[in-house]
Amino acid sequence: MGRNTRKRRTPLANKAIAASAALALGGGGLIWANFYASAHESNNQSWGGNQTKAATAQVATISCPDVGQKLTNVPNQARGEVAGELSNLDRQITDAYQRLATTRDAQARDTSFVQNSILQPLQDRRKAILDRIRLEITRVGGTAPGDLDTLATCTAQNANQTTGGQQQNGGQQQGGQQQGGQQQGGQQQGGQQQGGQQQGGQQQGNTGQQQNNGGQAGNGPAAADFVDITKVQANVQAKPRKSRNASTGTFTTRCGVNANKNHNTDNVIVAPGVTNGAHHLHDYVGNQKVNAFSSNNTFLQGGTSCQNRNDLSSYYWPVVRVQDGSQDFDQNADGGGKEGNVGKILVPAQAQIKYVGSPTSKVVAMPQFLRIITGDAKTTTNGLANANAHWSCTGFENKVQLTTQYPICPQGSKVVRTFAFQSCWDGQNVDSANHRTHVAFADANGNCQNGFKAIPQLTMRLVYNITPPTVQNGQVKNAYAVDGFPEQLHKPATDHDDFISVTTGGLANKIANCVNRGQNCA
Repeated sequence: MGRNTRKRRTPLANKAIAASAALALGGGGLIWANFYASAHESNNQSWGGNQTKAATAQVATISCPDVGQKLTNVPNQARGEVAGELSNLDRQITDAYQRLATTRDAQARDTSFVQNSILQPLQDRRKAILDRIRLEITRVGGTAPGDLDTLATCTAQNANQTTGGQQQNGGQQQGGQQQGGQQQGGQQQGGQQQGGQQQGGQQQGNTGQQQNNGGQAGNGPAAADFVDITKVQANVQAKPRKSRNASTGTFTTRCGVNANKNHNTDNVIVAPGVTNGAHHLHDYVGNQKVNAFSSNNTFLQGGTSCQNRNDLSSYYWPVVRVQDGSQDFDQNADGGGKEGNVGKILVPAQAQIKYVGSPTSKVVAMPQFLRIITGDAKTTTNGLANANAHWSCTGFENKVQLTTQYPICPQGSKVVRTFAFQSCWDGQNVDSANHRTHVAFADANGNCQNGFKAIPQLTMRLVYNITPPTVQNGQVKNAYAVDGFPEQLHKPATDHDDFISVTTGGLANKIANCVNRGQNCA
């Protein structure tokens, strides 16, 4: 508990993030066989319109400190109450962003409107909740962070301040030049491009200045969130060298693609007991009884979509939608169209789930009910420290991986989302207060640090049939995007994945033994 929450990135993961903006600079990423890398409107209209609109206001989104990531030492007795208050903070941000998105005329008339009518009231409401969080922690004998009050203040971010598309390598932003359509960093000839992509849709060029948040609902994605993958230089590097003690096996579990449409907008890990705690829709495979009110006992009774009936684990991720003017069942629902997540939901063509070993050691079995979140749903405002998004196309996975841009795939190629979860465990806790510090990524050589133990690394590969979007005159048509919190503008770096380990019949030990023996099991 209380360990540094910043990920230990391997050079591979660092360069995978750098590659999306600095496309011609060195890079790294993931391929299906290489999972040792560590890990990213219209005026006066509500969300859900059928056309991509331009928002003329300068402010693109609202950025608030992520209070949950600061709370690394919350006593167990207070975690439920604190999680509920953190969800209240998320709800406040969602409401404030909706007000931001629907008051563009007022903002244009009054330069102080955003501060006086949106940010100041939001700060006052956040202070009340932070006071309650402090009370809940101290009530059970814990110590709240001394700087909790400083987390109340939120800021407005304009189009080129959002960090969802800025590249970060070990905390440093990438820069460079782009010429003749080939991108080598953050600047673009004939205009200014921040962090490798036009933030919030801001574009400057020969056609004049244009600002918009893009997207069918006015909150992204923007044209600059996409890149033709055939124009990106190869950036995937080799995986770490295996030692003689490596665990070289694999264990594949087949759990389907959520063809039965098991969805909800809850998040039982981060917001237990809170309906719509995620503010976006998830696909669920594996355990079939997962919602905000599920418990460990519920998981054991939940049944599974996996062929191996002993695999009751829950594997869930944000849905991908195509924004072609279509709508889906949740167009008027919380977490769906009411919160800017619009368009037809796409069912993956493939969902491959595989456990792999460590290049330097044997692994121990995952503990029952271990919870892991990989990636960060709030990178647009948090920055990329915890980003772990990897986007590519079939035929390119061993060449190019992107974190802050969606790929436009050539004809016959499919979009691929890849995840490699944290593979080091503290040996004691199945969760932590901020849902990060009990697990960690291996270092650049594949070793676990700080006394952590290597566990089988969960890897996932999701493949989609998506008609390639087109980008013309700074506008994207038939965009696709991952669901997210509305103020995160559907940036590709916000992609993330969630996992709860639930097994019966000794399956956890079987997975570890298979990996340790160097076998390929299913």
